[in-house]
Amino acid sequence: QVQLVESGGGLVHPGGSLRLSCAASGSIFSPYGMAWFRQLAGDERDFVERDFVAHITESGDTNYVDPVKDQFTISINKARNTASLQMNNLEPEDSAIYYCNHQNQDSHDYWGQGTQVTVSS
Repeated sequence: QVQLVESGGGLVHPGGSLRLSCAASGSIFSPYGMAWFRQLAGDERDFVERDFVAHITESGDTNYVDPVKDQFTISINKARNTASLQMNNLEPEDSAIYYCNHQNQDSHDYWGQGTQVTVSS
């Protein structure tokens, strides 16, 4: 069993930065690695409405949704069993609930409770 807990969200002005953290308990060692998704404000709180943001494999390969590829950086610290998402140059469109995601070797998805990011003047 894997438990994920996100933190680091909050209110930030346009152009500001936030660093989200995902603390994991249990094994997150699988080729999939870790990923971040987001649910935009106003969207229903369900799996389908969560939009892909960033992914990092166990081997360190990364992938980002095109709009954030130059602003966000995903990383993983195997020793601390955590994943992070550094978000720079935030814009109001980035406001969302951000969720940490892990898929184990049996293709079972684990999700945290989410952390709210609000970008507003």
